[in-house]
Amino acid sequence: MASASLNKMTVPVGADAAGGGAQGLLMPKLRYRFRVFFENFGVSKPTTELTKQVMSFSRPNLTFEEITLPIYNSTLKLAGKHTWADCTTEIRDDASGQVSRLVGEQMQKQMDFLEMASASSGIDYKFTTRVEILDGGNGAVAPVVLETWELYGCYLKGADYGALNYGESAPVTVSLTIAYDNANQVAGDVAQGGVGIGTVLGQTVAGAVTGAGQGQ
Repeated sequence: MASASLNKMTVPVGADAAGGGAQGLLMPKLRYRFRVFFENFGVSKPTTELTKQVMSFSRPNLTFEEITLPIYNSTLKLAGKHTWADCTTEIRDDASGQVSRLVGEQMQKQMDFLEMASASSGIDYKFTTRVEILDGGNGAVAPVVLETWELYGCYLKGADYGALNYGESAPVTVSLTIAYDNANQVAGDVAQGGVGIGTVLGQTVAGAVTGAGQGQ
């Protein structure tokens, strides 16, 4: 059967490199199957209408500063402090004004623009963002969560209310820039435990604590 060739449509590796055995290709996560929850965002509850209006969301971007150690004839490199890049999301602005209301409430929590008064501490306005990649289930078939990112200590670094244009047939959108302190990545639902960033790993080398007499 021609369909029997489908299990060979991937890169041969290991024992399969000689052509024997089934290959198979892993199902990719799809960019358009996702949802975003905002916890403690704004004041009005619930925030599910905001979730339903999300158009796009950028996943976390992590970088490390580089520490260079010039030594004799060479240079060694170590990982320095890390930085979480800002995430961005684009949200449709609805005719009932629920999106604008929630975004405005969050901005007011961070800074009361009418009274020119700011929050006394970060806990007064910071929120948690949870991004879930789904398998496509809906309606009578509940979706399965394939991956979850939780962003902690979030606040709105910027809100762009977009432009209006007589020449475009497109919805009005609000673009948000979200800064955050830390992130955790889970394979599946958050209750299933971590795989990826946030996984509990022993920081050891050959049974000894990293750096304890083992060099760099």
